[in-house]
Amino acid sequence: MVSSLPATTLAGIDRALLDDLSDAVRDVVERVFDTVAQTRAVCTARLAAVAAEGRRPLSADLAALRPHLISRLRQGGLVSGLGFVAAPGLLADTDTLLEWWQADAAGQVTPLLLDLEGSDSPYADYTHWEWYAHPHDTGRRIVAGPYVDYLCSDEYSLTFSLPVVSEGRFAGVAAADVYLRHFEATVAPLLRRLPAPARLVNARGRVAASTDPHHLVGSLTKGFDFAALHAGAALPTAQGGLALFPCGETSLLLVTPTA
Repeated sequence: MVSSLPATTLAGIDRALLDDLSDAVRDVVERVFDTVAQTRAVCTARLAAVAAEGRRPLSADLAALRPHLISRLRQGGLVSGLGFVAAPGLLADTDTLLEWWQADAAGQVTPLLLDLEGSDSPYADYTHWEWYAHPHDTGRRIVAGPYVDYLCSDEYSLTFSLPVVSEGRFAGVAAADVYLRHFEATVAPLLRRLPAPARLVNARGRVAASTDPHHLVGSLTKGFDFAALHAGAALPTAQGGLALFPCGETSLLLVTPTA
């Protein structure tokens, strides 16, 4: 049974503290999405300029994104990779494209170079990845992961992505990668302010950060219909001794015991 939560305390935790923490996590996530939104704006403007010329875009047209991507990655922060992933068939000279750049630990910014040609390439079809499929299918943004990012870094990562639309059609996604270890290092101190174990879970219930030794990052939180919750069910809610608090509209939920 899912119930509404009391306005005062849960497991000795002041409700105002929970609200403050969920707001703080939201702010961390929104700063990453702001970077992705800026990238989308640059990409949308470039595609619009090409469309105004009465032609389909070429891979060379998207090279115009590079100064923005390099500049943003050199600013540091949580974002480790940034770019645009084209919808198959968008470009006139190639079927698929990742205009993607990455920053290493020393701050060196380099392009991601992948062989996307041919059916035997393990990278040829990226449309099944959640960071691409969800914006394509729903028109909405997503925090995908945590997952091992075999495409870009071989790191345990989160990918923040937004749909890009050109002339009324889905054109691909603008996205940013955040290493999970950096994300957890940022939000774990917030979770430690709670006197009870807590964790952040994504839209599938997978743990993205945790101060609960029984629920490590990457594990699944079961017993909730997360799809229904993110489709508009009343939040916060309580069930099975756990309380779920939304972190704004980030798709992340703060989970903590009710007793």
